[in-house]
Amino acid sequence: MSASVPRKIGPVLATFVVANNMIGSGFFLLPATLAKSGGVTALSWLLGTVLAMMLGGAFARLARHHPDLESQDDYVRPSLGRDASFLATTMYWVSSWIGNNAIAVAAFGYLVILLPIEDSTGVRLAGQVALIWLMFALNLMGPRPIARFQSMCVVLGLLPVAAILTAGWAYFDPEVYRTAWNVSGTSDTAVVLQSLAPIFWAFVGLETGAMVAGVVDDPDRNVPRATLGGIAIAGVVYLTSSVLMMGIVPASQLAQSSAPFAMVAGEMFGPWAVPVIAAAAALKATGTLGGWMLVSGESGARAAQRGFLPAVFGHLRPNGSARNGLCIIALSMTLLAFLTLSPTVSGQFEILIEMVVVLVVVAYAAAGLSLLLGTPGRTPTRRERMLGMGALLACGLLVYSTPVQTLVGGLVFAGLAWAAYRGFGRR
Repeated sequence: MSASVPRKIGPVLATFVVANNMIGSGFFLLPATLAKSGGVTALSWLLGTVLAMMLGGAFARLARHHPDLESQDDYVRPSLGRDASFLATTMYWVSSWIGNNAIAVAAFGYLVILLPIEDSTGVRLAGQVALIWLMFALNLMGPRPIARFQSMCVVLGLLPVAAILTAGWAYFDPEVYRTAWNVSGTSDTAVVLQSLAPIFWAFVGLETGAMVAGVVDDPDRNVPRATLGGIAIAGVVYLTSSVLMMGIVPASQLAQSSAPFAMVAGEMFGPWAVPVIAAAAALKATGTLGGWMLVSGESGARAAQRGFLPAVFGHLRPNGSARNGLCIIALSMTLLAFLTLSPTVSGQFEILIEMVVVLVVVAYAAAGLSLLLGTPGRTPTRRERMLGMGALLACGLLVYSTPVQTLVGGLVFAGLAWAAYRGFGRR
């Protein structure tokens, strides 16, 4: 009797896998961050979705040439060499655990509503650190418990929020939205471009369709469909929720909130809805944190196995957990929580997500260059060159929208990391 072949996932399920990887903490906290600029950021959502589509198309094409793709090293090194592969792989890894801090900020911003404690800077810091180490402990149990926990959080976390997105239009006030169209004091064009970096945080994860191409049925056709379809779903959900919330609660109030969805629920249904939505949002964000900590541990292990990180990150326990590497990651996240502490939740969240975007752009730009240049054994087609140029154009706009201080910090960090690798890296 022949060995059974594992069933692969079809285009619909693959599409929702990609969409779910993007609909995370940004869904629950970005409305507060963007409210400081106003409803004009709806145009930023549209532009951000287009840029994500351009990058998604590049990754979908790379998946055709690298069907067993599991790390940036797999597509960067054949085209750009080992040094570029080191930068793309490690900057993506660093961005993943910095992003975990942003998720912890969002999760505790909602959780604090449910607890009998004061919402102060010190309390939020302690809560974020506690969530980090709680998810570290859960990750020590291995990938399977994390996957189950994340699946439960997705179902229980998004159902109440879906009710708001459906019923909320009955409470939408066009005048409230028009009044808050642009409260930044700068031109609409400037706001749209400046908002791209924080908005693109919501689309980090668009590459996961290419990363799981090996388990997708007929990947040549279905990976592009899943990637672009998942991005489209995420873009519609984000745009809809952002417009809806700014038409229910004045932008000045929304910008100060640590839990904007809960605030909107209170305006719609009354005080009883606030803890319900806060619990749902905290649960979904906590599940996202657990899942992305798993990604941080796994991507760190793969980077170590390729000689890009110290060997300690590559050690896996029998149950598959990267205990030693995750412990170092959790310690680094704890330090970062102290360094990025801000008077408001949305302020700290914005600092963190801008750091993530400037680092993850390195991996995205490497994907574009890999398509544009091809490999010694493969000349890129005209379509691949166009996809590569599109990806680089998207990366250029994201870099342009990043604050200079954050951009310089990212470049200095990447330069120091590369120098350390050249001087002390394992070959």
